[in-house]
Amino acid sequence: MKKIFSIALLLLLCVSLVIPSAASPDLVVDDANLLSDAEESSLRSKLGEITERLKCTVAVVTVNDLDGKTARAFADDYYDYNGYGYGEGYDGVLLLISMSDRDWYITTYGLCIDAISDYDRESLSDEFLSYLSSGAYAEAFNIFADGCDELITDALDTTHYPLSFAWIPISLVAGFIIALISVESMKRKLTTVQLGTEANNYVREGSMSMKTVKDIFLYRNVSKTAKPKETSSSGSSTHVSSSGRTHGGGGGKF
Repeated sequence: MKKIFSIALLLLLCVSLVIPSAASPDLVVDDANLLSDAEESSLRSKLGEITERLKCTVAVVTVNDLDGKTARAFADDYYDYNGYGYGEGYDGVLLLISMSDRDWYITTYGLCIDAISDYDRESLSDEFLSYLSSGAYAEAFNIFADGCDELITDALDTTHYPLSFAWIPISLVAGFIIALISVESMKRKLTTVQLGTEANNYVREGSMSMKTVKDIFLYRNVSKTAKPKETSSSGSSTHVSSSGRTHGGGGGKF
């Protein structure tokens, strides 16, 4: 019996060695070979630090073509089917670059949908698109990383210290005491003031001059100006990917 148990344990050990353990997806996938080895290593290090610090995946993927998909579908599917996303909420953001049609797309998921709104995404892309267009890919990706770092940090910076209910009556009493002291102090300074029974008592002599003026309304001009549409900086448009997940994001050409 002991021998059989030892054999079974040995077989389990062999199987565990053969089956690879699940690994975190690469934060920099440069299939289009846009980066040098040094640039890729530096970017991967930066994205890894941001991802671990914010508990939110930030990744960059470059490809030669989209395999017949739209940039949005490709980015969403790449994110969903390759294990991207941090924690149980799979929070994260991924920048996709396709060289065949010069497409770029940012897909967001989980917390990052709200952290990177449509307005934020457009502002961020305005900062790195000129670098993409000129072929300065490392600079563009680093700007993207820094922008995501700032936006997600702002979204996570919601540390508030709620006021305990016990402080509410204390605050009310303190406020009442302060107000009472202020009123009493003001009353002491008004010892020479006497109540006036007529309105004239409150008018300084020579300070007012009443005149009768008549305005005759002849015609009017009415001008109308279209009210400019407001740009929301807090909303994020969403869509459902082929996996059934809800993503945010957007993209364009470079």
